Amino acid sequence: MQITRGVERQDIAEAAQLYWLAFGGKLGRVMGPEHRATAYIQRALGTDHAICAHDQSGKLIGVAGFKTYEGALVDGRLRDLAAVYGVVGAFWRAVLMALLVNDVDNERFLIDGLAVAPSVRGQGVGTALLHAIFEEARRQGYAEVRLEVAGSNHRARALYERIGFVPVTQVDMGLLRHIFGFDSTTTMICRVV
Repeated sequence: MQITRGVERQDIAEAAQLYWLAFGGKLGRVMGPEHRATAYIQRALGTDHAICAHDQSGKLIGVAGFKTYEGALVDGRLRDLAAVYGVVGAFWRAVLMALLVNDVDNERFLIDGLAVAPSVRGQGVGTALLHAIFEEARRQGYAEVRLEVAGSNHRARALYERIGFVPVTQVDMGLLRHIFGFDSTTTMICRVV
């Protein structure tokens, strides 16, 4: 496996597909159908806010994003939404997605999504990507990394806890659970220095 910083042009479509596979279950009602969602993700992909994993043949098998004041893994604007969904569709999607957007933490490096190809899950790709995120956080001068995980995503949470993340807060989604399909999110933090 090879870990690299950034998404190469030839991997943008595959990165968008991996992201949708990981988050489409949560975002499907707002960002679907799939062909529009992946088109939007391709337009909005912050290729410089990602770390990628490729297999021995060079195929993209995982991507981890991070968020800074300069951007995020999926960092679309209203114009990107409008180009894919039209003006009306862009507006209501922007309003709903704004309800999920996390702030940029001044004290902690923020993970903005982790997606691993289904065919290689459980084979250390997620762990390798998280360690690369830790290295990027240290490079940028952070002592801790933060992420949010859906309460229903037990597999991801188990991975994060194995790596050293600890839960610090949980937020109930309230009525938004009917839109996004999960009841709560848990904020988790890991020291990296």
